[in-house]
Amino acid sequence: MPSSEHLSELLDPAGTVLLTIECQQGVVGQDSALPELAKEARSSGVLARVASLVDAAHECGVQVVHAVAERRPDGRGANRNARLFRAAERLPVQQLTGTTAVRVAPPIEVAEEDFVVRRLHGLSPIAGTDVDPLLRNLGCRTLVVTGVSANIAVPNAVFDAVNRGYTVVVPADAIAGVPAEYTPAMIRNTLALVATITTTDDVLACLKGPRR
Repeated sequence: MPSSEHLSELLDPAGTVLLTIECQQGVVGQDSALPELAKEARSSGVLARVASLVDAAHECGVQVVHAVAERRPDGRGANRNARLFRAAERLPVQQLTGTTAVRVAPPIEVAEEDFVVRRLHGLSPIAGTDVDPLLRNLGCRTLVVTGVSANIAVPNAVFDAVNRGYTVVVPADAIAGVPAEYTPAMIRNTLALVATITTTDDVLACLKGPRR
């Protein structure tokens, strides 16, 4: 874990953006298309911790970006080049534009100053979306990555952010995947090599603490 001084330097509010990934009702909500993932995100406390980070970001002036995955009702422009995409087409809950499924899920609060970036294709919340240009225009240097899933979207976001020159901070207890034991293994063996791994409490302490 990084020292509190180092983490505090990384999390300077002027250059920090908090990213929530697919924390939408059709993914982590009560009527999820992926009930196993939704159960893990809720029962583990991950969704509540993401909400607490969002609240703290709002309080201290850190920009929040919510990355949402959705598709058009006619499916135009959506990927079909992997088993995951084809399986998603058959799920009982569809992440359709304009529906409840693509709204950010409680208890996470979306403030007026937040950005909600929606993607219609691919696996990454960053590549091929508006997230990267928004981060650059906002003067982002450190991206705090939270949400789901640790299996696919989270590592995609971390790699894409690092490849674009951002420093990435991952609160390990604010991301979820399935099975539950996969997430810590992936963090230890993959994300820890490219990102600063910490905890929600340590991020909250930096955001809420006095600045030097």
